[in-house]
Amino acid sequence: MTSPLDPDLAARLKRNEHGLVPAVVQQHDTGEVLMLGWMDDEALHRTLTTGRGTFWSRSRQEYWVKGETSGHRQHVVEVRLDCDGDTLLVKVDQEGPACHTGARTCFDADQLL
Repeated sequence: MTSPLDPDLAARLKRNEHGLVPAVVQQHDTGEVLMLGWMDDEALHRTLTTGRGTFWSRSRQEYWVKGETSGHRQHVVEVRLDCDGDTLLVKVDQEGPACHTGARTCFDADQLL
């Protein structure tokens, strides 16, 4: 299957054994880390072309657009690829909570250190 991504970008991605790349989602103006999602080529393509955070659900085995059912949308401001090509940084303007628990961020449950 041909990737919907620009060939140069697709060639730079280092995917895991399931064809996925982790995507760290960050609030663009505060730097707050909101969540971690997974993207394949199609999810990244949809994110880049629609401006909405689109991810691959590993549990449901389907694409999902953040906020499609909850209304807590992510408006994508910027997408960056790290130096190794194995992680994406997705900077967004988040409407409402980012976490499925209703919390602003998925990273406020436990502080380990």
